[in-house]
Amino acid sequence: MCFSCVMLNVFLTQAVRCYESLILKAEGKVDPEFFCQLGHFNLLLEEYPKALSAYQRYYSLQSDYWKNAAFLYGLGMLYFHYNAFQWAIKAFQEVLYIDPGFSRAKEIHLRLGLMFKVNTDYESSLKHFQLALIDSNHCTLSKAESKYCTHISYRAAKEAYESLLQTEDLPAQVKAATLQQLGWMHHTVEQLGDKANKDSYAIQCLQKSLEADPNSGQSWYFLGRCYSSIGKVQDAFISYRQSIDKSEASADTWCSIGVLYQQQNQPMDALQAYICAVQLDHSHAAAWMDLGTLYESCNQPQDAIKCYVNATRSKACSNTPALAARIRYLQACKAQPGSSGGAHGSGQSLPPHVSPLDQAEDQSSPAKKKRTASPAKSSTESWTHSSAQPPAPNWYPSPQKLQLLEQLRVNRASLKPLQLQMLEQLEAQLSAMHQQQMKQSSSGQIRASLPNGPSLPAHPAPLLANGPQPPSVGNNHTPGTRTNGDVPYLHPNTLPHNCTSPGDTWRSQRLNSTQGLQKGPGSHWAGPNGDRTLSSSASADGGPHNQVGLPATTPSEPAVNHLSSPSSTSSPASSSSQTVTSGAPHGTGPTKESAALQANGSTAANHHSPDRSSASSPASSPSPRCAAPAAVNGSGGGACSEDSRSPLKLEPPELCIKAAFKQSRSSSTVSIYPTSTDVLKACRNLGKNGLSSSSILLNKCPPPRLPPPPSPPLAKDKLNPPTPSIYLENKRDAFFPPLHQFCTNPSNPVTVIRGLAGALKLDLGLFSTKTLVEANPEHLVEVRTQLCQPADENWDASGLKKQWRCESIRSYTTISTYAQYQASSFQESLREENEKKGQKELSDSEATSSETVPRRRKGPFKQVKFGTNIDVSDEKKWKLQLQELSKLPAFARVVSAGNLLSHVGHSILGMNTVQLFMKVPGSRTPGHQEHNNFCAVNINIGPGDCEWFAVPEPYWGVMSEFCEKNNINFLKGSWWPNLEDLYEANVPVYRFIQRPGDLVWLNTGTVHWGQAIGWCNNISWSVGPLTAYQYKLAVERYEWNKLQSVKSMVPMVHLSWNMARNIKVSDHKLFEMIKFCLLRTLKQCQTIKEALVSAGKETVWHRRSRDEPAHYCSICEVEVFNLLFVTSHSYSRKSCVVQCQDCARKASSELDGFVVLQQFRMEDLMQVYDQFSLAPALHSSSS
Repeated sequence: MCFSCVMLNVFLTQAVRCYESLILKAEGKVDPEFFCQLGHFNLLLEEYPKALSAYQRYYSLQSDYWKNAAFLYGLGMLYFHYNAFQWAIKAFQEVLYIDPGFSRAKEIHLRLGLMFKVNTDYESSLKHFQLALIDSNHCTLSKAESKYCTHISYRAAKEAYESLLQTEDLPAQVKAATLQQLGWMHHTVEQLGDKANKDSYAIQCLQKSLEADPNSGQSWYFLGRCYSSIGKVQDAFISYRQSIDKSEASADTWCSIGVLYQQQNQPMDALQAYICAVQLDHSHAAAWMDLGTLYESCNQPQDAIKCYVNATRSKACSNTPALAARIRYLQACKAQPGSSGGAHGSGQSLPPHVSPLDQAEDQSSPAKKKRTASPAKSSTESWTHSSAQPPAPNWYPSPQKLQLLEQLRVNRASLKPLQLQMLEQLEAQLSAMHQQQMKQSSSGQIRASLPNGPSLPAHPAPLLANGPQPPSVGNNHTPGTRTNGDVPYLHPNTLPHNCTSPGDTWRSQRLNSTQGLQKGPGSHWAGPNGDRTLSSSASADGGPHNQVGLPATTPSEPAVNHLSSPSSTSSPASSSSQTVTSGAPHGTGPTKESAALQANGSTAANHHSPDRSSASSPASSPSPRCAAPAAVNGSGGGACSEDSRSPLKLEPPELCIKAAFKQSRSSSTVSIYPTSTDVLKACRNLGKNGLSSSSILLNKCPPPRLPPPPSPPLAKDKLNPPTPSIYLENKRDAFFPPLHQFCTNPSNPVTVIRGLAGALKLDLGLFSTKTLVEANPEHLVEVRTQLCQPADENWDASGLKKQWRCESIRSYTTISTYAQYQASSFQESLREENEKKGQKELSDSEATSSETVPRRRKGPFKQVKFGTNIDVSDEKKWKLQLQELSKLPAFARVVSAGNLLSHVGHSILGMNTVQLFMKVPGSRTPGHQEHNNFCAVNINIGPGDCEWFAVPEPYWGVMSEFCEKNNINFLKGSWWPNLEDLYEANVPVYRFIQRPGDLVWLNTGTVHWGQAIGWCNNISWSVGPLTAYQYKLAVERYEWNKLQSVKSMVPMVHLSWNMARNIKVSDHKLFEMIKFCLLRTLKQCQTIKEALVSAGKETVWHRRSRDEPAHYCSICEVEVFNLLFVTSHSYSRKSCVVQCQDCARKASSELDGFVVLQQFRMEDLMQVYDQFSLAPALHSSSS
C-alpha cells in the first residue's frame, strides 16, 4: 500500500473514533449527520457492517434522508457490495433522481448497467452503459473496461471486441475476458460463419485468453467444449481437468464429461458423471436428458422416462415438446410386450434410476467430495494423472460401481438375467483392477481412477440425440423481491463482520475471467441459434443463489456477526418468504453474508434491537423505522410536511475526509401566488433545496415510490367485480352529461358503453378490412407473431409452465398482405373446425388434470399474427374515417377543448392520433397502463368479439412488483398477468366481452390487457380529461418515469405551459398543480441562465416553430424545455441533436463544443405565469 493510502486510512480511523466518541458523549441527543459521516468513513475503510449500521441510524433519525444524495449513494454501494441488487438499484435511481449531476453518476450508471444486465433487462443495461461512456468524469473503470461491458448484440459485439483488442496498453484482465467472450461467441453463434472456421478461431481466442490469464477456469472449460465438439477427446479431458484445478466443479462440467464417456462407450462412467451433475443441480435439464438417452441406449425405457420427466420440469428446458413426444412414445412402446422402447441397446444394463436427492449426503460421490473439499486439494486428488496420460481404463470400477457390486452380491439369488450379467461384468472389472494394481505396485506406479469434473452449460451442438441444451453461461439466478416501496435497509445484526473490499468485489464482478460477465441467465450467446437459455433454475428453497454474471469475491475468513443478535425473532414464514438476489462467491455455495441478507431482509424493518452503547460500535442503537415515506399516489398532492432544515450538500463518500456538520436554515419554499418577478428574485437565493431541479411534483416531497395496495384488502368474493356497463338507445343518451361524469369517476376503472355505434349511426364499415384495403393497401402494419392461447392463461412455448412474460416477435407488412392473412386464417379455422370437432372436449379434460403432471398438448401452440399500431392519423389518407369519429360525444373525441392531449401542440402517435388494430383469434395486447396514466378509448369494429381484463389504478404497484419478481420491466416489458397470482394477492380483476360497436372507456391509470376472441379490427386513442385527478396522475407517472430512466411520451412541462396559455382553469387543485409546474420550470430556466452567464456562455435565439415537437435529451431522454444544449458540430449541420444540461456538462464540464439554444424569452414566460390565474367556477358543463 502506498504511503498516501496508509495516511488516508490513519486519518479515516481517527475520524471514526472521533465520531464514535461524540456520539457516546451526546447521550442520545445525536445530530443524525454524525451517523451519516460515520457511515461514509466506515465505507471507505471497507468496514461494511459498521457502515450499514451507521447508515441505518441516520435513516431512522433523519426524516428527509432522501434529500441526501451522498447518503443514498453510500447505501447503494453497500447493497451492491452484498449483491442485494434490487435494493441497490432503488438507491442508485434515487440518487440520479434528486441530483442528476451527482459527481459519481458515472459509477452509478456502470453499476446499474451491470445489475440490469444480470436481470436480463438488456435495453436498460445498454442505456446505462452508454450514459456512463459519455460521462467524462473520473471513474474506477477505464474507458476500455466500460466499453467491454456494453457489447450485447452478436455482430456488433464481435466487431467491438476485436476493436477493443487493438487498444494499446490493454489490461491483461480485460484482454483475457475479451478473448474469452470472442472465442465462446464463435463457438456458439451460427451467424458468425461455418463451423470449421468458427471452432478454429474460437480455440485460438481461448488459447490466447489463457495466455493472458492462465488461471481462468471458465476459459479452460470453454476450450474443453471446443475440443469436444471437434472430436479431440483427450484434449477436452485435459482442459476439463485444468478447469477443475482453477475453479469449483459445476453440474455442467459433470454433464460434459458424461457425454465424453458415453462417446467412448463407457456407460457406467457416463452414468456416474450424469448422477453427479444432477446431484449438484437437480434442475439441470441437459444432464437429465443425457441420462435419459443413456438409459434408452441400454434398453431401460422406464428409467429414461423418469429422467425425461425431470428434464421437462426444469425451467431451463427449451425442447419440452420433443421430450413430451418422446415420453409418450416410450410409454406406448412399454405397454407393448416385447418392445424395447425404440432404443437399440448397447448390450449393457445400468442400475435403476434413483433420484440423486436420495443420495444428497453421500460423500462418496466425487461431486460431493469436490464441493466439500478445498478446490486445490480436491482437484489434485481427482486429477492425479499427468496431462500426457490417457484416461483410466473403463474396467476401473468407480465407488458407485463397487457399491452396486456389493448390492448385487447380496441379492444374487433373486437377480434377473440382465442383473446377473452386470454382476459378472463388475466382478471381472474388479478382478482386472486388482491385477493391474499389483502390477503397478510392483513397478512403483500407482494410478488414480479417472474423475468426473466440472463443466459449464450444455452443449452448442448436442452430442447425443437428445443431448444437452445450449448453454446459458451461468446459473441459478433468482430476482430479489422487494420488501416495501422504500429504499430498504438491513438489520445490523444480520451482516458479517469480515467482507472483501468493494474494490475487489467490483473488479471481480466486472472482469473475473473465471466466472466472467458472460455468466448470465440471458447470455446473448448462450445457444447455437443465439437463444437465451438457462442452464439451471432457481433452487426450491428460495435461498440465495449464485448470482449470474456478477460473482462476489470469497471472504478471506469465516463470516461472523459484528453485533450480537437481538432478542426479538421473526417467524420462519416471514423471514423465508423474502429472497435477496445474492451473488455468492464464484465457485462456492451461498455465503453467510448472502444468507444473512436473505434471512433478515424482510424482517429488519419490523424489529428493533435494544439500545446499546459501545465505543467500537456506536451505530448499534435501535434499527431504523419501517414507515415508508409517502407513496407515489400521495407525493403530488401537497401532503408532504414542510421542514425548516435543508440538508447539507455532502461530497461523495470517496472524498469525505473530514466531518461536515448540518446547518439550520430557514424554510425556502416559494409560494405560487407572487408575481413572476418576485418568484425569480426568490429563486436567485435558492439552491436545489435537495430536490431535482427538474422535478414538477409539489415541493418538499421525496422521490416517487410504488404505492402500497389499498387497505384493508378486499374479500375474496369481491375480487371479480361486475364491469360497469351503460346501454345507449339513441344519440341523446350518448350526449347526456352524466355519461361523461360516470366514465371519468375514479371509482369506475373501466366502463363499457354498449350500442354506441347504433345510437350514433357510426359507419364502422369505414374501418373494415375490405375498406382499408381499398383505401390504402400499401400502408405500413407492425406485426406481432404470438402464441394462440386461452385468454385467461399464459404458457411458455411448450405448454407446460405458466409465466408472466408474453413472448412475441416483431415484423412489418402492409394492410393488403395482412388482410390476405386474416382471410386465409378464417378459412383455415373453418376447415379445422369441421375436421376436429372433438378437440375442445379433449383440451378441457387435460386442463383439469393434476397440476403436478406436466400439461400435455398434441403439439406446440399455434402461432398467430397480430397487426398492431397502424397509424391512421393522416387526414389526406383517412379523411372519411376521421370525419366519422367526429360524431362521438366531446369527452371521447380524439380532439376537443376539454382533452389535455389536444393542447400538446403536436402529434403523439396513438395518443392524440387514432391507431388501428387488425386481429385474428388469439391476438393479444399485453398488460400495460396508457402513457402517463391517460385515459383510453377503444371501439370494436367487428365482426368478432374481444375479451378484456382490467385492474384498478391503485393496484398498479402490486402489478409492478409481480413484474419485478418475474424479471420483467413493468413499463417497457411485455407481460400477461397470471390470474391465480392476482387472486392470491387480493387484486380485483374486471373481465368482460367487447362486442362490435361497443366502446370501452379505460379510466385514468387503469391497468389492462386483452385478447381477440374472433376476427376483428379495433380503433383506439388516448384522452386526457381536464381534471385535477388526471393531471396529478400524469405528473406522478412523469416523475416515476424519470426515476426509472424511461421516456415520458407526454411532455408534461411543455403541456403545462400550453395549458396556461390556452385554457381557463376553475378547479383550485388543478390550478395549483399547473401553477407549481410553471414555477419550477421558470426557476429552472432562471438558474440555468445564471449559470451560463457566470460561465461566459451566451445563448443563441432559436424561436420554436409551429407544431414543433417537444424536445427530449438524446442521451437520458428527459424532457428539455426552452434551453436546448446541442453540440457545435450538429448545430453547424442544422441537425440539432438536443441534450439536457446535466448530460452536456458530463461530456464537458465547461460546455466546450456546445451551443445553447433558447426557444422562449424569459419575459414571455413571466407574462404567461402572471396571466395564468384561477377562473370562476362553472356550475354546469355540457358534453
